[in-house]
Amino acid sequence: MKPGGHVHAYGESGEQESTGHENAPAHLELTAGPRHREPVDVHLILRRGGEVLLSRRAGDTYASGLLHMPSGHLDGDFEDVVTGVIREAEEELGIIIRAEHVRFALVMQHRSPGGENRTGWFFEVAQWFGVPRIAEPDRCSELGWFPINEPPDDMVAYCRAGLEAYRDGHTAALHLQEPDDPIAYDPAGPIRLRPLPTRAPDARAVLGDQLADFAEQAIGPLVGATDSSWAREGSCVWKVTGRGGGSWFLKVHQNNRFHRREVGAYRRWVPALGREHAPQLVAADPDQLAAVVTARAGINLHGAELSEPTWQAVYRQLGQLLRALHCCEPPMMAQAVGGLAKLERHMAATDGLLEDGEEELIRRLAQRLTTLPPIPHGPRHGDLQLRNLLLDDNMVLVLIDWERAEVGPLVSDFIRIADTWANAPARQAAFFDGYGRLVSPDEAQALQGLSALDALSGIQYGAAHGDPELVERGHRTLHRLRKEAA
Repeated sequence: MKPGGHVHAYGESGEQESTGHENAPAHLELTAGPRHREPVDVHLILRRGGEVLLSRRAGDTYASGLLHMPSGHLDGDFEDVVTGVIREAEEELGIIIRAEHVRFALVMQHRSPGGENRTGWFFEVAQWFGVPRIAEPDRCSELGWFPINEPPDDMVAYCRAGLEAYRDGHTAALHLQEPDDPIAYDPAGPIRLRPLPTRAPDARAVLGDQLADFAEQAIGPLVGATDSSWAREGSCVWKVTGRGGGSWFLKVHQNNRFHRREVGAYRRWVPALGREHAPQLVAADPDQLAAVVTARAGINLHGAELSEPTWQAVYRQLGQLLRALHCCEPPMMAQAVGGLAKLERHMAATDGLLEDGEEELIRRLAQRLTTLPPIPHGPRHGDLQLRNLLLDDNMVLVLIDWERAEVGPLVSDFIRIADTWANAPARQAAFFDGYGRLVSPDEAQALQGLSALDALSGIQYGAAHGDPELVERGHRTLHRLRKEAA
């Protein structure tokens, strides 16, 4: 149809059909001007804990010299936005992303200072294959990981606005700039970001009738349920809100073992920490492997930016919490050899994934466990790392996610948290100051062997399930163990 032409309708024969306006006055005759069309672009929010990957534009391109998320336009009329963001990731970063690992984050309409409109689709990805690199050096001069809570200032204003909206939990927004606005983000400039309110999804539509019935029996009528799962396979967690405005977490465990561990820990051991230091179990359903726990406010410490004195206070408080957990039942003495049963199976699964000397190191440290005398065993958290710690506004530390809690070697709770103080001895000292004692020489040797087994397990699991963070953490632990052995 030509711009400004009359509207006609034709059947399959090509003859003109009635529009219902044949006898209308001429001034009411339908006309149509050129339709509004605007580009669609895709943006990749590549997550590594509390950090996001940004690239610095270079060359003869828009906003050259400024930081931006990896992004681009759709490649033709038949490319969808998910395919587009996967293609851009491979072209710009040299990484492979599976479609099932792409999560919708935000859609935002943007108007540039020049008056051009575009619609941007932002997607979150936390699992990929390969190591991000500069695959298009003529268009990118730098790659870097930046804290998502404090994005850098030297960013494209449009990109930063999208990142801020995503960070604050919005899923739709407008970013309408005026002619005098700069392309770069201006901290002192007017705020052009306008988040759009969205309807909360119906809790029953999200959870299904059985889970919703269980949750409502525990906390009353629901008005909303938001997916709060980790970006990892098998994680099923929702933040649910009640009619009165309260919030809880509803979790469905991957298997019966995890369910029994977490529910048992909440009932037996968590009370020893005090109500302010952990969620409280509200209800459990063993048939659905589901549990409802109270929601605790606070920032997640995985990727958090804190001052060094604050970090030391956090580690001291963590040591105190762990001592309370470890001492809530009388300890027993036993050999720490449980992980050896999976050694050969995990070794076979990591064929080609270990670096030179790592297999020998793992075997040597693991076999030493068989010669060590018994060490203290008791209640342990089982997955003590920063992602399972919250810090509230009153500097109260909250320990979450108890599905790996069980009786085991007490020092095994130091395995993953030790990775965070490898280059921060003051934090390590603060932790053991709070814990009230240092580990014995036998416990120290057991810790090395258990850490080697945990690293091996993480590498094989991460490689099999597309989780590069687990793989990297395993190699980082082995590198630390090698330095300690030297």
